Amino acid sequence: MPVTAGLAGLLLATSAVTARGTELRSSRALDVTQLIQRQQRTLDGLTHDEASLRVQISAATAAAAAGNGTIRELRREADRLLGPAGLTAVVGPGVSVSLDDVPRAEQQRDLDSGAQPDDLVIHQQDVQGVVNALWAGGADAMTIMGVRVIGTTAVRCVGNTLLLQGRVYSPPFVVTAVGNRRRLARALDADQAVQIFRQYVAAYGLGYHVSIHDNVRLSAYSGPLELSGVQAAS
Repeated sequence: MPVTAGLAGLLLATSAVTARGTELRSSRALDVTQLIQRQQRTLDGLTHDEASLRVQISAATAAAAAGNGTIRELRREADRLLGPAGLTAVVGPGVSVSLDDVPRAEQQRDLDSGAQPDDLVIHQQDVQGVVNALWAGGADAMTIMGVRVIGTTAVRCVGNTLLLQGRVYSPPFVVTAVGNRRRLARALDADQAVQIFRQYVAAYGLGYHVSIHDNVRLSAYSGPLELSGVQAAS
């Protein structure tokens, strides 16, 4: 007994020294959550630094253009491309589409009725279908979760979360487009991918809601412009 008690005490002391006041068997899920939060804070800081550098570059370019005709002409050409590139805000009539998972309170009922878990959540192709339908309907500009869609924007889902411009978003996912409201609404009704999704809406209670706006403002894109192998959203 004395030997056993001594060994137990040694093990406790060793654990205390190793842990240094931390939990040895911490939850891996918690570690992942903390990692995501830490990376999100890092991204926020880098985004702020990038915005500051863009302001400095713009000011330096304007100063250089004051005495250089070539730079002034190039700057005018670049300014003409800001709108088509999504780098200016857009205001006008439009529509918003909200897509959401089946409410948790109702998911078990659907599972008991034979539904599969994947039937009850929003998928990448659902968001992509709405985006493509709105472009086909003549959208002048678009945002997903308030983030401006440009030529290099990729719609990617990880589980039931949306990964967009390095940030993670949870449902409901909201897509907003500026353009002719009737044409946009007709394009949504006519799109085959949206029609298939709406069959699941009717069968399981997924969220699908279209809002019509007399006037809506879409912010300019403010993220990085460098190409990095992403696929276009439209």
